[in-house]
Amino acid sequence: MGSNIGVGVPKFRCKEADRQALLKIKDDLQELEDGLLSSWGEEEEKRECCEWIGIRCAKKSGHVVMLDLSLSTFEGYGYTLLTGNLSSSVVDLKYLTYLDLSSIDFHGNSIPSFIGSLSKLRYLNLSYTSLRGEIPPQFGNLSRLRSLDLSDGDSWSNAIISNLEWVSRLSSLRVLDLSSTNLSIADDWVLIVNNLPSLTNLRLSFCNLPDLVPPSLSLVNSSKFLAALDLSGNFLSSSIFQWLFKYNHCLVHIDLSYTHLKSPSLPEAFESMAALEYLDLSYDSIKGFIPKSLGNMASLTFLVLAGNELEGSIPQSLGNLTAITCLDLSSNHLEGSIPKSFENMVALEYLSLENNRLEGSIPEAFGNMTRLKYLYLNNNTLEGEIPKSIWEICTLRRFRTHENNLSGQLVLAKSSSKCSHFPLEILDLRWNQVTGPLPNFTLYPSLVELWLGSNRLDGLSESIGCLPSLEILDISENSIKAVMSETHFLKLFNLRYLDLSSNSQLGFNIRSHWIPPFQLASIYLGSCKLGPHFPKWLLSQKDYMELNMSNSGISDSIPNRFWKLSSSFYILDLSGNNITGSIPDKKKVKGRYVQFPAVMWSTSPEIDLSSNQLEGSIPLFLLKVTRLNLFGNKFSELKSLCNATTASLTLTFLDISYNQLSGEIPDCWSNMKNLQVLSLAGNRLKGKIPSSFGFLTRVQTLHLANNYLTAEFPSSLRNCTKLMVLDAGNNELLGPIPAWIGNVLKDLVVLSLRSNNFYGSIPSQLCHLENLQFLDFSSNNLSSRIPSCLGSMKALKEIGSKSSTVKYPYSYSFSIFSKFPLRYYIVKVLLVWKGKENEFINLRLLKNIDLSSNKLTGEIPSEITELNGLVSLNLSRNNLSGQIPSEIGQLKALDALDLSNNHLFGMIPSSLSQIDRLNTLDLSSNNLSGKIPTGTQLQTRDAAAYMGNPELCGAPLPKKCPGDEEPTTSGETEDAHDGKEDDEFITKEFYISTSIGFVVGFWGVCATLIFNKYWRYGYFRLLNNAGDWIYVTVAVNKAKLLRMIKG
Repeated sequence: MGSNIGVGVPKFRCKEADRQALLKIKDDLQELEDGLLSSWGEEEEKRECCEWIGIRCAKKSGHVVMLDLSLSTFEGYGYTLLTGNLSSSVVDLKYLTYLDLSSIDFHGNSIPSFIGSLSKLRYLNLSYTSLRGEIPPQFGNLSRLRSLDLSDGDSWSNAIISNLEWVSRLSSLRVLDLSSTNLSIADDWVLIVNNLPSLTNLRLSFCNLPDLVPPSLSLVNSSKFLAALDLSGNFLSSSIFQWLFKYNHCLVHIDLSYTHLKSPSLPEAFESMAALEYLDLSYDSIKGFIPKSLGNMASLTFLVLAGNELEGSIPQSLGNLTAITCLDLSSNHLEGSIPKSFENMVALEYLSLENNRLEGSIPEAFGNMTRLKYLYLNNNTLEGEIPKSIWEICTLRRFRTHENNLSGQLVLAKSSSKCSHFPLEILDLRWNQVTGPLPNFTLYPSLVELWLGSNRLDGLSESIGCLPSLEILDISENSIKAVMSETHFLKLFNLRYLDLSSNSQLGFNIRSHWIPPFQLASIYLGSCKLGPHFPKWLLSQKDYMELNMSNSGISDSIPNRFWKLSSSFYILDLSGNNITGSIPDKKKVKGRYVQFPAVMWSTSPEIDLSSNQLEGSIPLFLLKVTRLNLFGNKFSELKSLCNATTASLTLTFLDISYNQLSGEIPDCWSNMKNLQVLSLAGNRLKGKIPSSFGFLTRVQTLHLANNYLTAEFPSSLRNCTKLMVLDAGNNELLGPIPAWIGNVLKDLVVLSLRSNNFYGSIPSQLCHLENLQFLDFSSNNLSSRIPSCLGSMKALKEIGSKSSTVKYPYSYSFSIFSKFPLRYYIVKVLLVWKGKENEFINLRLLKNIDLSSNKLTGEIPSEITELNGLVSLNLSRNNLSGQIPSEIGQLKALDALDLSNNHLFGMIPSSLSQIDRLNTLDLSSNNLSGKIPTGTQLQTRDAAAYMGNPELCGAPLPKKCPGDEEPTTSGETEDAHDGKEDDEFITKEFYISTSIGFVVGFWGVCATLIFNKYWRYGYFRLLNNAGDWIYVTVAVNKAKLLRMIKG
């Protein structure tokens, strides 16, 4: 709108009053780009205001008739260019017919009423101006207005229209756009629209429109000439269709997307709208089937039914829409195959069938869609090969068919005889079953994104190195058996995202001094044959944000220069290699040592160096990240912790478990107040638990197990009220178990203090831990009774768990290239389960009470049988007495039960046989008696589970219970007698032979000892010496054992 009528014709100079009004308007505006209104001024050479940018004057009178300061006036610019206030001097432009101030930021000022005095206005556009408040009724004075646009893109603070009466007075109005204004209380909007005789274009999107009611529908005059209607983004009902169909002869454009119509079906009556070209009913919760009658709408060029609940197959009749250019049926429940009739849609440019349940193959006839630019078939169950004809469509730019079951090899076009070039920019075939080597991409030089991950590709093609526009290359998770060389990257000048991960047979032949032609943002090389040497070419990548080289076979040290990380990086994963050496903490600069690296990260980075062979001291700069995993290395010092300042406040996750840390834990954790996960398990740490742990008020997981920590639990830990996992097992901690754990640490899910020297009773306050699922106090010196209130622990009563994982929220700067845009980190928990240390992520089945190997006395509380969710119960190796609770069969989820080595007596409860999930059972070494209850779970297990109970009988024990022998009947005796001739073993001859053998054997030895004195003395001397040797041996070993225990 920057052209100026009257340029070069002096007699049409603008009026002085208009010029002064324009200068006052300029004074209230600020330019965000220099020179926008440089043509406006009081200088002599600028006095002709009709030549100013955005101004048009009438040819005869010279009055300003047009003021256009919209973005279109300032070509080459975008977004907001002007800001300030709307000057009241605009009313001095009395002959103004066209006013466009759209996209000027008026800072949320009220909509001025003085605009209503511009009686000659025919066009008014105040869209996207941040004007707020009630729209003045004076706007109704603009009786000549033909186009009114008050729309706004900011739905949070939009303009309000409580009464639309003023709109009804705009009798000349043809175009009305009130999108994103607030019409929530304008119940009469239908009637107002009906009273606008000339209205052809109505846009009321995202206005919080009240739904239509039947009385208002009956007043609609169907003789209107409404051609375009946009009511998208409102909450309407299917009754809107009754209103629409009254305009069936004139409507050309209908947009009802995101109106949540919840219609039970798609009306057949759309067929009667002969003029309709554009129909958008996306995301309206429409159910039912796609009507076959839609295929009769010959004028339709745009049809979008995406995001509904449509089911059934796609009608063949849609193939009759030969004029259609855009068809979107994505995100429904459509089934069956793609209709062959689609080959008739020769004008189609956009086709999306993604996120359905379509099956079968892609029709070969798709190649007939010679104008097709965008083809989306992803997230279905399509199978078979991709038709060769698709690769020869000369207009195809984007082809997404990921997450299907497509197979076969990729055979791209081999010649460009049909078109000058193939403009394909995006190809996404991830998560299919495509086989063979990578194809030849020579004829597709426009490729920008190439996604081929998660297939069965087995070879490379050097042609991928000849794609100069390529920004994304993903061939991860395939079976590529090849060697990648510099040729494969030769002309990838714009490459930003590289994912070659999870190709275990993919090797590399790249010179150590090679400098790539690209600068990558995301690098994924994990689970490849990248090693054994560290890839030196990575040192040339200065701005990467993500680097993953985990499990890539590197057995080398890391160059010091590598640690000069980019200020924008946020993921570094080198885990699972065999990387050696140390990480530098300082470097020498001009004769003095400075901290290394000297960089402040703009993101919240995370570093994973776990499962390597790194050693030495942990450098300070590593503690400045947000998540640090050093598990399974050989780090020996954590002295840098005490040098950390407030710069370390971002650290939320720190895992240094299973290293070689020794000495005492540094007592300087006050600067780690954001820490949520801390694991120091599996080291050689000793001494007390630092009292400064009390500053970790946000910590949720604390692992200190498998060290040599001593002394009592510090009371400062009571400040860690958000703890969910507390594991201090296998140390040398002593004292009573603190009662405050149950009073303060209310969120505990896992509490393990096994294998320490705790003594005293189990505090009853622990019963207040409603979320506790795992309790392990085994191998301590606890005494007294088991608290009966353990049976009231809420989480152990529930079968399963509402939350199966221990996780904590964590966010970082999101990147469009990020492969893993995670918002939560799931904590892995190392715990002893059934006598073995295992790693757990899912805690749904991890419901355990282990109080074994203590000195507990008294009976097993019957209340424990109320813990219906309990999976494992171990009370073995204590001094428990009494009977096994009769209701123990209520523990239906129980997988392991160990009550061995106690003093339990009485019979085994019959209800125990009702636990059908019981996998491990040990009741040995007690004083149980009676018959083992009948049941598959009890009879089929090893007899060792019941050994050491002398009065116990029945299967699987060899001891029979009284009455188990079945009495023989007279018939059986007679039958046995009748058959004794054939199978009787004990006969008269048997008794004679036994007697002779006894006499010969007994008297052959005893008579010799009686009558031969020397033999008799020698025999008894041998017995005496053997007894003395046994006694001395036992006494000596006993003494050694006692000395060892005391030592």
